[in-house]
Amino acid sequence: MRFSDTHEWVLREGDTATIGITNYAQKELGEVVFVQLPQVGQKVNANQEVIVVESTKAASDIYTPVSGTVIAVNEKVKEDPSLLNVAPESEGWLCKIALSDASELDTLLDHQQYLGLIL
Repeated sequence: MRFSDTHEWVLREGDTATIGITNYAQKELGEVVFVQLPQVGQKVNANQEVIVVESTKAASDIYTPVSGTVIAVNEKVKEDPSLLNVAPESEGWLCKIALSDASELDTLLDHQQYLGLIL
């Protein structure tokens, strides 16, 4: 798993990247009440706003750390936004992207670097 400094995580599986928000991000957001996901087939660029998460505190933009094409979205999160609070780094994933430039992953933080950012 790799991390962005804006608190998104990326898990690479072959040429596919699963994107979500970190546990730290969900704690900062508070109770999540609504999630707007991207469209399957949408082309995205690294650092582009692709998701909106609304909580009882605020609405927050979520950025994709990598470029490519959205190939799946987590419908469970759309139906039950609280999954982001319960399991943000597993069942609460947001979308899957077919990578167009896997080297972008090299610019992201590893777990230790991310911990250094948030602690």
